Amino acid sequence: MYRKTTLANGLRIVSESIPYMSSVSLGIFAGTGSRHETPAEQGVSHFIEHLMFKGTHRRSAKDIAETVDDVGGQLNAATDRENTCYYIKVLPEHLSLGMDILSDMLLNSKFADVDVEKERQVVLEEISLYEDSPDELIHDLHMNSLWPGHALGRNILGTRETIAAMNRQAIIDYRMRHYVPDNLVIAAAGNLTHEQLVELSQLYWADVSGKSQTVVDLTPTFVAARLLQEKDIEQLHVCLGTPGVAHDSPQYYASHVLNTILGGGVSSRLFQSIREDRGLAYSVCSYPSSFRDTGLMTIYAGVSPENSREVIEITNAILSDIRLNGVRPDEIKRAKEQLKAGLMFSMESSASRMSRVGRAEISSREYLSPEKLAAKVDAVSLEQLFELAQPLYQPETTCMTALGPVEAAGLV
Repeated sequence: MYRKTTLANGLRIVSESIPYMSSVSLGIFAGTGSRHETPAEQGVSHFIEHLMFKGTHRRSAKDIAETVDDVGGQLNAATDRENTCYYIKVLPEHLSLGMDILSDMLLNSKFADVDVEKERQVVLEEISLYEDSPDELIHDLHMNSLWPGHALGRNILGTRETIAAMNRQAIIDYRMRHYVPDNLVIAAAGNLTHEQLVELSQLYWADVSGKSQTVVDLTPTFVAARLLQEKDIEQLHVCLGTPGVAHDSPQYYASHVLNTILGGGVSSRLFQSIREDRGLAYSVCSYPSSFRDTGLMTIYAGVSPENSREVIEITNAILSDIRLNGVRPDEIKRAKEQLKAGLMFSMESSASRMSRVGRAEISSREYLSPEKLAAKVDAVSLEQLFELAQPLYQPETTCMTALGPVEAAGLV
């Protein structure tokens, strides 16, 4: 059962009690991510995430790791474009310890000079690894190309220049502006009661004060750009992007059904036509990205240079057919069943359920039970999908990004 409580200082507490589960997942979400950074601060949210694990006034980094391992727990964190989450999964009897560790990290991390310098090198190594992974790099190049000059288009890790220039005080200042009660959500799911969670939250957080200084930026403007970046690698990595829908759009569920039909699984049109029927690519897919006020739909393929033109032509033909003729009833039925099954499978994990309730709250979205979500998917109509498909991937609404041997592929 889902429940919510808000403390006097603005901290929101949400939970989903599932008595039959044998675990509890606890997360603390901060309503800040790479979208909220200035150009000079690029990468600071992710940098802070790293530093939270480096030691507090009570525990060293080794103490944190050993304390979690002592009870067989799992501790991790993730930085996104619009939020950051720190989470732990433990047995129910260790819930209080889980809250103590997470709260200690977020409230008492030292951010010592030696740790800042050490972790700076770790992040720079992570950037090097990322730059050597074209199948990851292409997606950030793509977003930066279609949302130029906007924080939503910048990558989460930051750049070598911004990370190298970032000092301890700038990191602490950012943390003080954003890691405050009214910009935080404590979420939990599994074998616990809401009363337990509220009591523990009050113990650590009731006396914490501060008001968020998170600035709401303008919605980015989509640019139908064409970015071709030469890189000495074997495969050509290609992304085609078109404007999508925001989290709260009436077309949100229709966009997921349409994406599933287009390239969201092994029975999708793109996968069947490009990989199964012709063997032109190993990896081909599509995916939607939704944010507070905008969204994006992306098609990705990793192909040999000699196959790139044919893959792009097949993709455009599939898109034209969907716009002209719509999708078939059997495709809609299959896509809906895939989405509903994926939802129900995720319900078997306390971590997934914690993430779902926490992300809904930190994004100011309405929490919907699995049954209501399934009903939303079922309600998507043939007419909705036809209407949604019309503006997608038109010449004036398509951004193309290619990374790899673009000259050999004949794209220049």
